[in-house]
Amino acid sequence: MNSFLQALASGTLTGLLYGLIALSFVVIYRAARIVNLAQGEVLMAGAFTIWMMTLAAGLPTLLGSGLALLAAALIGLVIERLVFRPLIGRPTTTIVLASVALIIVLRGASQMVFGPETRPFPQVLPAGAFKLGPLHLNLALTIGAVLTLVVTEALHRFFMNTKAGLRLSAVAEDHMTALSMGISVRRSAAIAWALGASLSALAAAIYLSGAALDVSVAGIGLRALPVALLGGMESVRGATLAGVLVGVGESLASTYLDRHTSGAMSQVFPFLVMIALMLIRPQGLFGWKVIERV
Repeated sequence: MNSFLQALASGTLTGLLYGLIALSFVVIYRAARIVNLAQGEVLMAGAFTIWMMTLAAGLPTLLGSGLALLAAALIGLVIERLVFRPLIGRPTTTIVLASVALIIVLRGASQMVFGPETRPFPQVLPAGAFKLGPLHLNLALTIGAVLTLVVTEALHRFFMNTKAGLRLSAVAEDHMTALSMGISVRRSAAIAWALGASLSALAAAIYLSGAALDVSVAGIGLRALPVALLGGMESVRGATLAGVLVGVGESLASTYLDRHTSGAMSQVFPFLVMIALMLIRPQGLFGWKVIERV
């Protein structure tokens, strides 16, 4: 029983981290209607930025990390301006291929600048674990889980209760309708990319705190994509809930099934969820179902 409860708790914390990364997919999709397959590489760029601002530049960890979040927003703006803005109106296939190319470019650039070796990542959050009854919980992931819930609620209120958020929601509904209302689609997309890149950098700080950094960290972005799809690409709160569902499922698979599958089941679980979702409910649990009249 204790192992089951531990799996649930650990899976929830990991799932909320996935949910935070999934939020970066969601905010970009809401405004730009782009599923950025290179979001993991954007997270990697944010992680290297945090490293440069703290360990390389010698700034205090909190100050350096805060500046890195702003720098990550700038990275998002540059990507939107140079790569995706010129593709507005192009076929979906073109945008997907551009995001695949961006994966290769960002990984290659990181290897050229920083090299392939691993390097220590700053201790952004407290290390260690604490005991809660029979459970042992990772302290950094627990703080990260609280931050994820706060960010999720803040983003939900931003999209639902502020003029800027409502403009982004109008853009997500339909670009032509938003333009007819005098809303700048390009400006909304730029805001979304900056916000998405900052969320990815925040997730990197939680995920890597006190660990090692190299280009392989980008892989967690691909693992978070099924979470975004499960929650619904337009749903902020759905991303967090879907993250918990996927994280718990992955943790249970690791606890009870990996021993029979040579460790494979927990690795493929998110993508099994993604395949099933595409077959059964493509819009996700809380996504917007589009109804077209002919």
